[in-house]
Amino acid sequence: MDRRSLGKNPSGERLKQIQKSPNYHEGHFRNVEPTSVNPDNVSIFKILFKMLNRPAEVRPSAEIPHIETDLQALHLHEPVVVWFGHSSYLIKIGNFTMLVDPVFSGNASPSRFFGKAFDGADSYNAEDIPALDLLLITHDHYDHLDRSSIVKLLPKTQRIITSLGVGAHLEYWGVPKEKITELDWWQSTLINKGIEITATPARHFSGRGFNRGKTLWSSFVLNINDLRVFVGADSGYDMRFREIGRKYGPFDFAFLECGQYNEYWPQIHMFPEETVKAAKDLDTKVLIPVHWGKFVLSMHPWNEPVKRLVKAADEQEQKYLIPQIGEPFYPQKDYEQVAWWEF
Repeated sequence: MDRRSLGKNPSGERLKQIQKSPNYHEGHFRNVEPTSVNPDNVSIFKILFKMLNRPAEVRPSAEIPHIETDLQALHLHEPVVVWFGHSSYLIKIGNFTMLVDPVFSGNASPSRFFGKAFDGADSYNAEDIPALDLLLITHDHYDHLDRSSIVKLLPKTQRIITSLGVGAHLEYWGVPKEKITELDWWQSTLINKGIEITATPARHFSGRGFNRGKTLWSSFVLNINDLRVFVGADSGYDMRFREIGRKYGPFDFAFLECGQYNEYWPQIHMFPEETVKAAKDLDTKVLIPVHWGKFVLSMHPWNEPVKRLVKAADEQEQKYLIPQIGEPFYPQKDYEQVAWWEF
């Protein structure tokens, strides 16, 4: 286990700034709506028993289909996206290149014995990633913030935007303070002329150790040369999606979590039908489901999330794109969807 990957809690001037946040109360960040990680107070022993006795279908029966793409050669003017499984993806719009929540270490935890990536779902590494104008980190959970990936990406990254407090981890790992911008909910920052990023609420929690809520968790609204993109972080469903849609929509495309849900923690992750409902609330033209297809973090079959999402989206006439890992796709173009997850 790499103990450095645990990170550092905010302190000093950063903690003083956090304490001024309207979302910080009694030593912790809080959700807008009352939220419990385990609202029915199910015994941790019962959950552990279920997790240790998951069905074989939680992992795919064969290697995940994936495409090998030369990411350095993505020099197209129309928006192009490459998904790397779970919540890691590259967005390139013109000369602007950004990466979201990179986890390229092969595990969704600080230990090599937990959270191992599916075969075929870990075909890309940090060395494959091109120079980045922006690295966007939604929150500090291990399946979204990976120390090894951050360290390797740092030399090719101009700027990092993240949620309030997460900079404490980054600075501990050697990221220069001047490269980091931390945002509270509803705060915005300009990258350059024509590119603005706004942090918006999510219904989740944070923490890399036993203490929760010391750093903030956020979704993000991207306005890139009049293209509107929603980067949804881990989040249970609530009315914030509708509020964000009213303030910043309609969106050209939205990345929304679809996976790692369970009846034991229904308020911090969405069920697939809620993912479609959130897309409708946001008023997005295209829904791109993420947070699935790479790690086992719950008890459902590995491909159940997209099966349920496709059914709900078809019923509600919500357009969606579900690419293979490594496949360049163009959210504003017609896309012939193939059910590659059916095996």
